[in-house]
Amino acid sequence: MLSPQVLPIEGELERVSIDIITLGCSKNLVDSEKLIRQLELNGYEVTHDSEEPRGEIAIVNTCGFIGDAKEESINMILELARRKQQGKLRQLIVMGCLSQRYFQEMQAELPEVDRFYGKFDWEQIVADLGGTYRKEAANERRLTTPSHYAYLKISEGCNRHCAYCAIPIITGKQKSRSIEDIVAEVEALVARGVVELQIIAQELTGYGTDLYGKQMIAPLIDRIAQVPGIKWIRLHYAYPANFPMELLEVMKRHDNVCKYLDIALQHISDSQLSAMRRHITRQETYDLIETIRREVPGIHLRTTLMVGFPGETDEDFQELLDFVRWAKFERMGAFAYSEEEGTYGAEHYEDDVPDEVKQARLSKLMRLQQQISEEVQQDKVGQEMQVIIDREEGDYFIGRTEYDSPEVDPEVLIKRSPNLHPGMFVRAKIESADEFDLYGEVPSCLAQGGVNGK
Repeated sequence: MLSPQVLPIEGELERVSIDIITLGCSKNLVDSEKLIRQLELNGYEVTHDSEEPRGEIAIVNTCGFIGDAKEESINMILELARRKQQGKLRQLIVMGCLSQRYFQEMQAELPEVDRFYGKFDWEQIVADLGGTYRKEAANERRLTTPSHYAYLKISEGCNRHCAYCAIPIITGKQKSRSIEDIVAEVEALVARGVVELQIIAQELTGYGTDLYGKQMIAPLIDRIAQVPGIKWIRLHYAYPANFPMELLEVMKRHDNVCKYLDIALQHISDSQLSAMRRHITRQETYDLIETIRREVPGIHLRTTLMVGFPGETDEDFQELLDFVRWAKFERMGAFAYSEEEGTYGAEHYEDDVPDEVKQARLSKLMRLQQQISEEVQQDKVGQEMQVIIDREEGDYFIGRTEYDSPEVDPEVLIKRSPNLHPGMFVRAKIESADEFDLYGEVPSCLAQGGVNGK
């Protein structure tokens, strides 16, 4: 892969206002937060994801994972290019996964962009804007989330080579942070008022294999759970093959490790799993789900599934439907396969499932999941549940249970009360539910002021 190059600029830019727009996943968001902090240390005024960017410089942190994400990134770049042509923007800078992967092509096709950078060129961005990158502040960031929760990225890159996935092409091999470095960041976040962590990585369960020679996700979560002040820890992006069962013991041992696991399974038929290079079988997947649910009663599982991968037959898809009916995933997302240049799938398989078949299968799968989600939500009616308040919106305070991750999962809408505020943990009585959200009430005597996590 060619290393991104930096377009030359003349002179040093004076300190101006900058808008950073982040597209894609929460891992990109952490990158933007760290870049924002570096720019602020150099005197820039920085806004993030403004509905109406008004800065003199715009920096787009792009996503290049699948076709829809790439299209969203290009559309955002073109929208900002129009602002530049109208004289509303002085400079347009593009960074992140998409430009890491397609630097030369984007440079040729998007002349409106002043400079392109890859995913890891933060030091160069700061330098080209006339600043000095502060290595001593490399782990500092300006949180763009509500102040009570943060995403915690524990590694970068991925050693898996799933046939459909371009992430290893973009990010390279896995590079784990040390446990000491991560715990130090957790302690710093707690000092700023963070009580909830979303643990993220390209592939969570492989954490530590490059640094310690073995899977270390369980010892890491055990250490984080012991940091005073952390009330909820939620785990994202686990890999099913060679799943570290000791992680389940950690979840059982610590009350502040949420009964929640995001584990992407992609498919269930042996032929599809083999073609996808997932290194797990149908039976092993069934056994894993049974084990997780047995060892951690009440756990909520989030998964991601794919339809339309090359060679997927009607029988394969029916297996997938049967699996979803059996597993009853509390949270599930799905997408249709899109061929990605440079991946094993693109080089070895024909994209032979017609688009209309992919979309029909996707719709049928999501209709099934909608029914399951409705059942899961209705089962919560009448229960009293721990909820953290995220924000005020209209006539409600909006919160989440331990089974809900920000942005992607259902929320709890609680009728206004003078005793509530964002960042607060409360006991809410669930009065009703729909397929997406829960509706609850909090007696004023139950407000806890953020003291307890469960």
